[in-house]
Amino acid sequence: MVSSKEALKALARQASLQPQEQLMAVGEHSKHLQIGIPRETSYQEKRVGLTPDAVAVLVSNGHEVVVESEAGKSSYFEDKQYSEAGAKIAYDRKEAFQCDLVLKVAPPSHEEISMMGHKQTLFSALQLSVQPRDTLRKLMEKKVSAIAWDYIQDEEQIFPVVRAMGEIAGNTAVVVAAEHLSIAGKGQGLMFGGISGVAPTEVVIIGAGTVAEYACRAALGFGASVKVFDFSIYRLRRIQNDLGQRLFTSVIQPEDLKKALRQADVVIGALRGSDGRTPTVVTEEMVSGMKAGSVIVDISIDKGGCFETSEVTNHQNPTFVKHGVTHYCVPNIASRVSRTASIALSNIFLPLILNIGQNGGCSNLIKRDMGFRHGVYIYNGTLTNETLGEVFRLPYKDIDLLFAAF
Repeated sequence: MVSSKEALKALARQASLQPQEQLMAVGEHSKHLQIGIPRETSYQEKRVGLTPDAVAVLVSNGHEVVVESEAGKSSYFEDKQYSEAGAKIAYDRKEAFQCDLVLKVAPPSHEEISMMGHKQTLFSALQLSVQPRDTLRKLMEKKVSAIAWDYIQDEEQIFPVVRAMGEIAGNTAVVVAAEHLSIAGKGQGLMFGGISGVAPTEVVIIGAGTVAEYACRAALGFGASVKVFDFSIYRLRRIQNDLGQRLFTSVIQPEDLKKALRQADVVIGALRGSDGRTPTVVTEEMVSGMKAGSVIVDISIDKGGCFETSEVTNHQNPTFVKHGVTHYCVPNIASRVSRTASIALSNIFLPLILNIGQNGGCSNLIKRDMGFRHGVYIYNGTLTNETLGEVFRLPYKDIDLLFAAF
């Protein structure tokens, strides 16, 4: 049975897609945007939302781009490159936050929100597990429309940014593991993969999503022997089909997992929890039974980690040893390769921003594009994310009902 609440939402979504009577100026199609790119100040965040090449395209389409000085420095994009692309370089931090559309990678701090005006549009990540209540209140007070780029869907209902960052994280995890298996990485002197006459590296991947898929591709490319564990038969079947070859897969069962961990040289945690928090599936006892000198890379640490022994580390001091096992538990692993990650983000944000301009602004695109609407969590100061509303006990309205009322 469908609940009355869900039925009402479905009707609202259908109503919002119906043609609406609207007075429009003749010939009014697009809107020139003013886009601000602030320098990221969050701990370990080194990415930037737009590359100089993307800025050049926006400027050639009549948009104005304001880039805070050194916003791209950590990704090796210099102010001169942005300037030559047509951007205005802002030496006063407030300038970037005064633009109509503010594009950030990390969520804004209280100080950054205080620099913003009213009725602006904010693009940034939405980190449900650490999003402070006060941050939401301050954005709501300023009547901001806030869009989480990690919740935007494309026409195939895929989260393009999450997938891109997942591809990077999966590949990077294998490179990290290879580094820490070697003597240079204070490991046991193993080469990741294998050569003729030498047994291949044993790799266990926990999870079967995008991160796991790309970790698996990279590990197999090195010649490693890979085992994949997940709760879902569907995801296990899908990863085999996507890889186009047979490999060891298993539903997560403690005894089977424990047996695989004892033989593993590398274990990669790439599990996602359905409620935001990653379930802890590897106990301390299991870790203590692993081989001395083996390596754990817990990519799930962003959401709490799937190893009981995991503790958050950073890019400066990325590892610690427990029970003789090297643990790498750095959140935001994509910032390790910030230039690649920035280019990937820019490739997604550029057509999205052009689409906003062509549709006459964010509000129009939110009305017309369900995938874009999926990323909205505050609209003109009204909280529209049900999860945030219930967790922080804040009043919220379903965005489909909101637009159906117009």
